[in-house]
Amino acid sequence: MRTYLVTGGAGFIGSNFIHYMFNKYDNDIRIINVDVLTYAGNLENLKDVEKRDNYTFIKADICDSEAIGKIFEENDIDRVVHFAAESHVDRSIKNPEVFVQTNVIGTAVMLNCAKKSWELPDGSFKEGKKFLHVSTDEVYGSLPEDKTSFFYETTPYSPHSPYSASKAGSDMLVKAYMDTYKFPANITNCSNNYGPYQFPEKLIPLIINNALSGKKLPVYGDGKNVRDWLYVEDHAKAIDMVMEKGKLFETYNVGGHNEKQNIEIVNIIIETLQEMLPDSDPRKAHVNTDLITYVEDRKGHDRRYAICPDKIKEAVGWEPSTCFKDGIKKTIAWFFENEEWMKNVINKDYQKYYESMYHMN
Repeated sequence: MRTYLVTGGAGFIGSNFIHYMFNKYDNDIRIINVDVLTYAGNLENLKDVEKRDNYTFIKADICDSEAIGKIFEENDIDRVVHFAAESHVDRSIKNPEVFVQTNVIGTAVMLNCAKKSWELPDGSFKEGKKFLHVSTDEVYGSLPEDKTSFFYETTPYSPHSPYSASKAGSDMLVKAYMDTYKFPANITNCSNNYGPYQFPEKLIPLIINNALSGKKLPVYGDGKNVRDWLYVEDHAKAIDMVMEKGKLFETYNVGGHNEKQNIEIVNIIIETLQEMLPDSDPRKAHVNTDLITYVEDRKGHDRRYAICPDKIKEAVGWEPSTCFKDGIKKTIAWFFENEEWMKNVINKDYQKYYESMYHMN
């Protein structure tokens, strides 16, 4: 039985990945989920798998080399899927040192512990081991608005926020380990994810929740910043395929072929909510464009991201299968069915943060 060590598995993408893997492999794999449970880590995301014999949760900080080393010593880890990271740009602008600590130092700890566990006396590595580092397209910086240029695996790094700089630093560490030690690893750089279990500081769950509550819908600047959107289950599938078929030491960009302006996303959510809410639901009356409120733009706000996923398609056969129209309906349906989850997530600390970030009263 292959054993996966998943860091940050209680977060948005990590928990979706764990669900995907158990749905695909069932009892043929074992998953150890390591998460320190910051504000974005939520064990409610994994309630339906927590009683499985082939699932283990360990609360630990990836920066704690003793705790991570112990996990490797006590388990024969075959795959590391490294999601754990501070990921919200706004928070990185306020507290950049937290992002450096988790994203850079934490990745260094993970690499060192895996290397120590997997390395043979001659400097080679045990057969079948692999470390997959999950990163972001934000490390590449910003693209022109002409929609003719894209991020490729060869695009030079040009991060503009403390978050993207910290992720670029972690990517470079993984690259250095691959080059220096021939450490068995891959890097994936993905576009913006959306779907179930996403913490409502990110655009799509924020807009869904606020619209249903009749609250203002904050939009940065002129709302024309462009992002490429990737349904989270498609991303989970890509990670699994890279682990199985990806060539060692390679980087693969994972894009959704769904470029949209932020204001487009907001309008699509409003239209989809109006379509999906029954006339008998009182919330339908206040879901409208009057809620849109433009707020001061984010510092250093990149204008456009767009990924070309040709390499991953050619190398492992992956391409996104969920168009945005279908993905947003599935996402909204999930939030309808899991309103208690959202209520539990939105606590007083989150509200204080939300108000300070968007200057809302």
